[in-house]
Amino acid sequence: MSAIPGITAAVATPTRLEALAQAISLGVPGKLTRVVNTAGELTYEVAAGELLATAALLRDAPDLKFEMCMDVCGVDYLQHGRDEWNTQSATSSGFSRGVAHAAPRVGELAPGRRFAVVYHLLSISLNQRLRLRVFCADDEQPMVDSVTGIWAGANWFEREAFDLFGILFKGHPDLRRLLTDYGFIGHPFRKDFPLSGNVEVRYDPEKGRVIYQPVTIDPRVLVPKVIRHDNRYDPQLTNAPVHATSIAKPDG
Repeated sequence: MSAIPGITAAVATPTRLEALAQAISLGVPGKLTRVVNTAGELTYEVAAGELLATAALLRDAPDLKFEMCMDVCGVDYLQHGRDEWNTQSATSSGFSRGVAHAAPRVGELAPGRRFAVVYHLLSISLNQRLRLRVFCADDEQPMVDSVTGIWAGANWFEREAFDLFGILFKGHPDLRRLLTDYGFIGHPFRKDFPLSGNVEVRYDPEKGRVIYQPVTIDPRVLVPKVIRHDNRYDPQLTNAPVHATSIAKPDG
């Protein structure tokens, strides 16, 4: 079928995100897997063994130029996508605030998918952003390569992730705790860390100093209140015609 003379086909101009996705597929071929999200942002997942090579390409490719690492954060997916709250029906005591501890969990966590490190990258020269995620292969001792040799600004960010999540960064020049106290036990941002902690601090008048002791707070789980269905917003009510009521006026 021949084209009609004088009429040219309209070519859709790609958006900034589409253009960036095309540049990434050309600049970093075969190393990244795009993560579907609804935030209107680009997120890619990279294998732990390809992290450093991929980071160098993202920084040096002329169409990418992600020369700045704005943030590095850890993620614990221990309970991600699994809900133990029984919040759909009422109980004999009123609101549905029970916890089904014995209920089977839907979708057990796959090995090597608990801890992840997320990098937020910025290209100042091209004004574009990217989120990069890498999973730690070992759930017991999570570890990924340090990117401080590529982005020096990631130094303290990686120390923070190590302190709060216990994620090790191989090759980091000075991997020490950053936010917690000296001698702190555990990593407070892990999902299995007790909400009340492991130790508490108090002043001992007999010893005349501050001492640490096992926490005396009884652990308990706060179950959120149920957000019940509001019948006022049912379609059969909202779409019903409004009947005007007449007001009787006094005679005279």
